[in-house]
Amino acid sequence: MSKRKLAILGSTGSVGTQTLEVVELYPDHFSITVLTAGKNADLLIQQALKFKPSAIVVSDKSAYEKVKDALEGKGIEVNFGEEALIDVVQRDDIDIVLTAVVGAVGLKPTVAAIEAGKDIALANKETLVVAGELITNLIEKNNVKLLPVDSEHSAIFQCLAGEEENPIEKIILTASGGPFRGMSRNDLVSVTKVEALKHPNWSMGAKITIDSASLMNKGLEVIEAKWLFGLEADQVDVIIHRQSIVHSLVQFEDGSLKAQMGLPDMKLPIQYALTYPKRFKNDFPRFNFLDYPTLTFEQPDMEVFKNLKLAYQALEAGGNAPCVLNGANEVVVEAFLNDQVGFLEMSDIIEETLCQVKSQKTLSLEDYLQYDLESRTVARSLIDRNNKK
Repeated sequence: MSKRKLAILGSTGSVGTQTLEVVELYPDHFSITVLTAGKNADLLIQQALKFKPSAIVVSDKSAYEKVKDALEGKGIEVNFGEEALIDVVQRDDIDIVLTAVVGAVGLKPTVAAIEAGKDIALANKETLVVAGELITNLIEKNNVKLLPVDSEHSAIFQCLAGEEENPIEKIILTASGGPFRGMSRNDLVSVTKVEALKHPNWSMGAKITIDSASLMNKGLEVIEAKWLFGLEADQVDVIIHRQSIVHSLVQFEDGSLKAQMGLPDMKLPIQYALTYPKRFKNDFPRFNFLDYPTLTFEQPDMEVFKNLKLAYQALEAGGNAPCVLNGANEVVVEAFLNDQVGFLEMSDIIEETLCQVKSQKTLSLEDYLQYDLESRTVARSLIDRNNKK
C-alpha cells in the first residue's frame, strides 16, 4: 500500500484528533497534507508543528491570526475562510479527504473534493442528510470512494464486505439511548445541558452529544444510511443497545444477520476507512465477552424522543425536508447549549420549521444551501417568539 496523503477537515475536534492518533501509528502509510479547524488555535498549532502539513485553513478570524503568526517561517501555508477551504481540498497532493467538521458547513468542501477526484472518508453525516442525492450522484459521476467513518455506518459497511451479490433486506442501527433513556416527557421538561452532555459510552463534541441525548443523531444516521447503502426508509431500523458493543447489523433476504462488534472506540472505524480494504494490525483494547455477560436491546420511544420520528418523516418526504430538519436542528442545539430553549422545545421548533418551509423535490447545490439558510432563519424566529412569551 503506497503512502496516502490526507486532508483532515476539522482536525481539532474529537474525530479529527483521533484520526491523527491513527495516522501516528502508521507513519509509513500516511502523511498529512492539509489540516483545517475553527477556533482552537493552540491545538491546531501543535498539530501543524508535529505533522507538518503543506497547508492549513482556519475558519475563525482571530484564530487565523494567531496560527499565522505562530507558524510564520515554518514552510506551512496558512489560509482563512470558506473559499480557502473549498480551494485547499482540490490540491493535487491529496488522496483522501476526511471530513470531520460538524454540521452543514461540510457540504461545500465535500462537493469540491469529490469533483476534484478525491476519496471521501465521511464523519460529517450532515453532508448526506442535507444533500444525499446530490452527493451520491457526484460520487458515481467522479468514480471516487465514499467511506463511512461513523461507527454505525462503518459497521454496516464492514458487514457488507463480500456480500455484493446479496441484497439487503434491512439494516439495524444501534443507539445507546443517551443519558435520558427510559425517561418520560414530564421527566425531560427540566433537564439541563450539563445532564444532556453526559453521554454514557462515547466521548464526542457538544453538538453530537446533545443530538445523541435527543436521538436526533440516530435520526440523522437513518437518513445518512439511506444514501450510503441505497435503502428506503422502511429498510432502516433503530434499536436501543445500552452497552454500545454491537455497532449495527445487516439482515439479508434469507433472514440471516451479520453484526460488527467491538468496544466503543472511534479509532477502529477511522482506521478502517483510511486503510480500506485492508485491516492493519493495531494494539487497541480488545473486547472480552466475559466483561459484558449481558447485552440488551429495546425499542426506541419515538413519542418521548420525537426527533427520531421527525427524521423518519423527513426521509419519507424526501426533497428538501432532510435539509430543513438538519438546519433547524443545528440552530436549536446551539440555542439549547446557550440556555435559550428547553430540551423538549428543540423538537417542537424543528417540527414547526418543517411545516413552515415550502417543500421542494428537485434541488441543485444552490437550492440546498438556500433551504439550509431558510430553515435556520425560521428556527431562530421561532426561538425568539417563544422567548418573548
